[in-house]
Amino acid sequence: MQSDKTTSPILSSVLMVSAMAIIGVIDNVVILLADTIGLWQFHLSRALLMLPLIAGLSLFGLGGLRPKRLGPVILRSVLITMAMLFYFASLAMMPIAQALAGLFTSPIFVLLISSLGLKQTIGPWRIMAVLIGFTGILCVLQPNPGEFDAKTLLPVVGGLFYALSSIVTRSHCSDESTVALLASMIITLGLAGAIGVAVLSVFPIASPDGPDGFVFRGWVSDMRPAVSWILIQACGSTVAVFMLIKSYQIGEPSYVAVFEYSVMIFGPLFAWVALGQTIGTMQIAGIALIATAGALLGWRAGRAPAGQAAT
Repeated sequence: MQSDKTTSPILSSVLMVSAMAIIGVIDNVVILLADTIGLWQFHLSRALLMLPLIAGLSLFGLGGLRPKRLGPVILRSVLITMAMLFYFASLAMMPIAQALAGLFTSPIFVLLISSLGLKQTIGPWRIMAVLIGFTGILCVLQPNPGEFDAKTLLPVVGGLFYALSSIVTRSHCSDESTVALLASMIITLGLAGAIGVAVLSVFPIASPDGPDGFVFRGWVSDMRPAVSWILIQACGSTVAVFMLIKSYQIGEPSYVAVFEYSVMIFGPLFAWVALGQTIGTMQIAGIALIATAGALLGWRAGRAPAGQAAT
């Protein structure tokens, strides 16, 4: 049956690419605020700024704030909070290209979990996409067995949790308002920040100066150097998410999702222009392979008949 909802492929793609351009820029400021405050204070402060803006999204008619099924929404929020904690921690420790590459392993994890955990049948196209994506991950992260650093796995763990949240979203939260899901996620991130600040206040850990101490730093009373960056993150994230929501509302999800990979262009490009972060030819090739794998998975999902798994 054809959906009665009007779709606009061009507008949806423009909105998604614009959202990814904003995210690609604002995620780079994490390395700047990581000089003075910690991961937990950042998420608590950002959540307090974002929640009124998200309430505004509801007032604009993008959806209600109250979840229909609280349990699944809380589970999704916890999973995506874990993903964001690992991702933002990695942003302070490595170039954004590596962090994004790790986070965007999530479609590969979704496929593996669906196949191995949920016993869903997958075909040769999706198997090929996994192999292409895994090759891209190796190119970007460039793991050296002789000089293994656990930090390189942080964004990949984030990708795993993001994949789990995606599966819960599809299976148990498909009827929920996007604004309700977003609000729940930000509240959970804020609570995680508050818990982290409280624990580190009671049990302080000696942390190094600069970005290396981002994860282990408790509450910093003088956060003035970081305030402007937190404001940019909060406002930029709200605008970008608004565009992302609207893009999925007016476009075919499998088509729109492919354009999310444009953040792997905008993020490293801005990091190179503004922060002097450089990436090598091998990492550029890896980014292209990961984007290709995601596009292939989205293309197969879009071609699958209703009610039938893509192969």
